[in-house]
Amino acid sequence: MIIAATSDVHTPRLFEEFVRAIDAMKVKPDLFLLAGDMVDRGDVASYEKVQNALFGKITCPIIACFGITEFQNIREELKKKYGEIKFLDDEATILQIGQSIVGIVGTTGSLDEPTSWQRANVPNIENIYRSRVATVDNLLLRMRTNISILMIHYAPTYKTLEGENPNFYKNMGSRMYEMVLANRKPTLIIHGHSHRGLKSVWIDTVPVFNVSLSVNRGIVIIDTEKDLKPGITKFI
Repeated sequence: MIIAATSDVHTPRLFEEFVRAIDAMKVKPDLFLLAGDMVDRGDVASYEKVQNALFGKITCPIIACFGITEFQNIREELKKKYGEIKFLDDEATILQIGQSIVGIVGTTGSLDEPTSWQRANVPNIENIYRSRVATVDNLLLRMRTNISILMIHYAPTYKTLEGENPNFYKNMGSRMYEMVLANRKPTLIIHGHSHRGLKSVWIDTVPVFNVSLSVNRGIVIIDTEKDLKPGITKFI
């Protein structure tokens, strides 16, 4: 199965690069994943540009999670307005793709240390982040599929944050997910949010891909038959 994935387009900021990246794809994906921050600062209307860039060129299922710029108060509107894209918000979905049953868990994720803005504006944010880890753990535990994917916006490990300022790792992701990944062993994880981190790492036997457009300068292509063996560090 061929999976295409990206994130952090921040339309309109990197939209033209996003369009060029889609045009440059040399394979036809079976699944396209959008790991959040596809638009900037809660701009609902810009998601139409994202959708239009995909449809007509991408004929496979398109699944998305929300990033921090898809603000909480616009998420239901995005779901209703752009129904051709399936959004997952601390939820799971199961798809039949060819001969494979594919389960996808989608979430914004958690931070080990909420930002100062979050502390001031989101009541009980620390408990929200901890409970989200438990929710993801439970969704992965219940997954009974050939292929299981965790799509998360924030980094689920500090390992892919190498290249970012270490002083801000706690504000960019959470190590709480590392135990979940080691225990549940999904087939793969994709995340965004980090614009300067590493492209891929391993947590135990689980490959983790940072699919941010700024890091990869293109759409990340993952062949589940070839690219998920330990030791592989470079992906198309």
